[in-house]
Amino acid sequence: MKKFVIAIDGPAGAGKSTVSRIVAKRLNFLYVDTGAMYRVLTLKAIKQNIKWEEREKLIEMTKNTKIDLEDNEEYKVILDGKDVSDEIRKEEISKNSGYIASILEIREILWEIQRSFREKYDIVMEGRDIGTKVFPDAQIKIFLDASIEERAKRRYLQLKEMGMEEDIEKIKKEIIERDKKDKNRKIAPLIKSDDYYYIDTTNLTIEQVVEKIIYLYRKIIGEEKN
Repeated sequence: MKKFVIAIDGPAGAGKSTVSRIVAKRLNFLYVDTGAMYRVLTLKAIKQNIKWEEREKLIEMTKNTKIDLEDNEEYKVILDGKDVSDEIRKEEISKNSGYIASILEIREILWEIQRSFREKYDIVMEGRDIGTKVFPDAQIKIFLDASIEERAKRRYLQLKEMGMEEDIEKIKKEIIERDKKDKNRKIAPLIKSDDYYYIDTTNLTIEQVVEKIIYLYRKIIGEEKN
């Protein structure tokens, strides 16, 4: 019997990471932040001075990269044995991770790594193509969304906590541009199909969103047992 997968997709700033990790903790599932994997590769490419147009070099780099995830007291992303959890959240990484994500061969390598987690664990996995490409057979597919204004505010506060000051209008424009790229890219675009449960988080607390997902899980589990 296949392990249970809760796939959580949605645009940047919708609350996927925070909500997914809490849901995973509550259900004792493994939490997987797929966006962090693309950020890790972006960081490594920058450190190795590989240009974004050097496609073959980027693919080869990916084949020779080890990515580990640790979720104890803190969620840690490990690149080739080194904790890079803070480094991958910098604006330079956010702005350039799309180059890595646009290369099909790289996505395919990461998809296989992501799918391998299901061999051992029940999973809460978040990203932009989890329910469409990584686990189209996920038992629950969630699409988290929020208004542009709310997502910009969340990103602004996140950066401020990290000691970085950014203009909120600039952040809003960047989010709009990111959405456009995510929805229109040829490879694994951000889409919401009919088998997704849609949750608008704009006016909801984190706890309210978490409760909605856990309620849905319990309902499905209950139906399966019955």
